Amino acid sequence: MSVTDGLRLGVNIDHVATVRNARGGAHPDPVRAAVMAEAAGADGITAHLREDRRHIRDADIGDIRAAITIPLNFEMAATEEMVKIALATRPHAACIVPERREEVTTEGGLAVAGRENELLWHLAPIKEAGIRLSLFIEPSPEEIHAAAAVGADIVELHVGRYCEDEAGRADELARIQQAAALTESLGIECHAGHGLDYDTVADIAAIPQMRELNIGHFLMGESLFVGMPAAIAEMRRLMVEARGE
Repeated sequence: MSVTDGLRLGVNIDHVATVRNARGGAHPDPVRAAVMAEAAGADGITAHLREDRRHIRDADIGDIRAAITIPLNFEMAATEEMVKIALATRPHAACIVPERREEVTTEGGLAVAGRENELLWHLAPIKEAGIRLSLFIEPSPEEIHAAAAVGADIVELHVGRYCEDEAGRADELARIQQAAALTESLGIECHAGHGLDYDTVADIAAIPQMRELNIGHFLMGESLFVGMPAAIAEMRRLMVEARGE
């Protein structure tokens, strides 16, 4: 249990690999970053093996899994290739995300509604292997009910719109709050991620049904200036403060 009274901090280390791949060598090492994040207080590590391998490489996934003692959240597309890698790696959770090769980063939630049978067929081996199934979706009732139909253990709500649209932030926060309550009522664990930083984390952390926040790009960027332990410690402080402790 994390010190945030049930609210865990998952740290995504993808963009350490982005810097490494800019030169095509071995440094900086995302495995070392995962170990450092754990030592700094992360409750879990997230790594996204994209189909184009733009940051995390195949070998990184197994190496990270072996190097850490906290849960690995393996982000992946719903493809046969990625399912095979997940089954070989056996992460704590497999988080299914949408992918388009031309996007800079994941731009929205996975479309589950209307694809339940397709996703059930693709993802059944993950559930059968005892890997927790997580779906990265928009905070909408339609998608949450569809996630339940697919058998999701976890829903990670896409909060990018809340983070990016200051003018519409209050309305989007209300939508996320309602989505979190619905998620819990269906017996699904609620997480959130995408775009969170020091300025936007508090209201999301304060949602009582929220169990984990997955934060990567901002923390890796802040680590360049203050170091990873300090960056993670400040995020943790803000999360604890938001929970009213």
